Amino acid sequence: MTLLPDDLLINATDEIAIRQDLTLVALGKRPADLALRVGRLLDVHARRWHEDQEIIIRGRRIAWVGPAGAYTGEVERREERLDLSAVPGFGEVHKHIESSHLTPEWEAALVLPRGTTWTCEASHEFSNVDGPHNLEFWLTARLAGSPHKIFPLPGSAVPPTAYEWGGGYFGRDEQRAFLKQSLMVAGLDEVMDWPAVWNPENPSYGRLWGMIEATFEQRGVVEGHAAGLRALPEINAFAAAGMASDHEAWTPEEVRDKLRRGLFMELRPHSLTEIVTAMLADGLDDWSQFALATDDRSCSDTLKLGATDHNVRVAMAAGLAPEIAIQLVTINPARHMRLTPWVGSIAPGRFADLVLLDDVATLSIAEVWADGAQISERTTYLPAVPTIAWPKWATETINIAREMTAADFVIPALPGRDTMQAALLRPFHWSNEFITMALPVRDGAVQRDDTRNVTKFAIVDRYSGEGKTSKMFWLGTGPKTPETALACSMGHDKHNIWVVGSSDAAMAQAVNAIRAMQGGWALVREGHLAATVTYEVGGLMTQRPASEVDAEMQALYAEGAKVEWLYEPSFSPRWWPGFPERLAFATLTCAPWRWVLVAPSPLAPEGFVDVGTGRTHPIVW
Repeated sequence: MTLLPDDLLINATDEIAIRQDLTLVALGKRPADLALRVGRLLDVHARRWHEDQEIIIRGRRIAWVGPAGAYTGEVERREERLDLSAVPGFGEVHKHIESSHLTPEWEAALVLPRGTTWTCEASHEFSNVDGPHNLEFWLTARLAGSPHKIFPLPGSAVPPTAYEWGGGYFGRDEQRAFLKQSLMVAGLDEVMDWPAVWNPENPSYGRLWGMIEATFEQRGVVEGHAAGLRALPEINAFAAAGMASDHEAWTPEEVRDKLRRGLFMELRPHSLTEIVTAMLADGLDDWSQFALATDDRSCSDTLKLGATDHNVRVAMAAGLAPEIAIQLVTINPARHMRLTPWVGSIAPGRFADLVLLDDVATLSIAEVWADGAQISERTTYLPAVPTIAWPKWATETINIAREMTAADFVIPALPGRDTMQAALLRPFHWSNEFITMALPVRDGAVQRDDTRNVTKFAIVDRYSGEGKTSKMFWLGTGPKTPETALACSMGHDKHNIWVVGSSDAAMAQAVNAIRAMQGGWALVREGHLAATVTYEVGGLMTQRPASEVDAEMQALYAEGAKVEWLYEPSFSPRWWPGFPERLAFATLTCAPWRWVLVAPSPLAPEGFVDVGTGRTHPIVW
């Protein structure tokens, strides 16, 4: 490879030197490193195939594209893939890499062979764990040589609401510093706290508008999260506030209304088929305001389904032409995120990131190239994964300075009472009012009642060292099996430890297991620690191959299958019986949630608060 400025991370000074060199290579006045000849190539700008094409590569970039044999300059090495069709490397317009549970270098090894060469990382997950080191965390793997490009967007939800606190705080100054520090930073991660955007009385109003202001200053993109916003006044207000996109639209009608108001629609697989089918029935022929988004997908699901390639195949199965579906993961997200100088097409100046298909109709991937080199054969990742010694700020993030005990989870009753009124939630409880129920009192404490589907749920602060705990009763989730509890350090979006259990002792035991391994999952069954999954980096990710993590998860599922789980339907269509894995998402505090349980805070001492209005209420009375 020709010695050029290091463009692992994009910066303006080196970018000029690189492009001055590429200009001369394109004119044939300097030699190229590689000519890759392909059977045909998709121009995503015009949605046209070109036969028998050559891609001339210098360093990690493309210098020239055109008919085979037409390039006049010298080339050091030539390769041919005449039986393959070249399309640009796929991009993720909105993804939380943390939800794969892999550190960035191992995420690269998983998703690159499946076509994903660049990702806009919605980084409020790790930001909430360690905000000050967030940018360093996301750029470390690339600096170590990973061919996967990560474009971080600092999290607007740090903290998610004014009623939460922890390992990070982002406001105007932090956002301004991020955007000025690196051209890799694309904008502002999804703005989720809609009540704080529209309501000047909300305690997060100034912080969020300060971040939006700082993003506008640097011409960054303000990403949106308009979950539950379906009335026209709210959609118009959301767009007027400067939000550029929404990835939360679930129905065709919602997409039509939001598209009409100028929002860039980022479609996720769970609603993709219905939306694409409806848009095609509408006669939509301009798909430039659409992209396909993964948002959250575990490495286990990626091994089973695929990465961005899965999203494309779902869109194609719904009737979208392959060429349009490919635009939705290449040029469209690159344009939206203002990254077209570097990614999104097979064109001069861009990184030489290519997906080589042996069958376009099924999106069968034969090879993936990134940074001008072949990095996969089918789903086998060819390069060595960089060895990264993550520092303590990444690996020691569970700060609970004491052993938790059963007493931490007791809910005391008032003296002399046989029953107490209790406030209850259930997973995905999107109602203006919480549920109430009279629960029995025994030994001075309010008790669960599994005969009525009631168990106990708690949030344990993992940041202060004190293990502050909020607890209440939940309906229709958790174990009925005695002395059983499930705990996890991934609890979107604040990532305090959540735990649900049939006994206070089992809940303490599960949380202590999480504390000991610095993050992950812990299942206590009938008083014994039955299974764990380790997320030692940020309490969210692990520095291991996907196959190893998946093996641990499968063992957890197998042990979980031996537990009797409570269940009843909720407002979410993606809440199902059995092992309650999606409880990790039921701790969200963004729209459309109202009443939630968070770690104790000055504005919500018991942790029970309506995040739309700021109202609090006792857990029992």
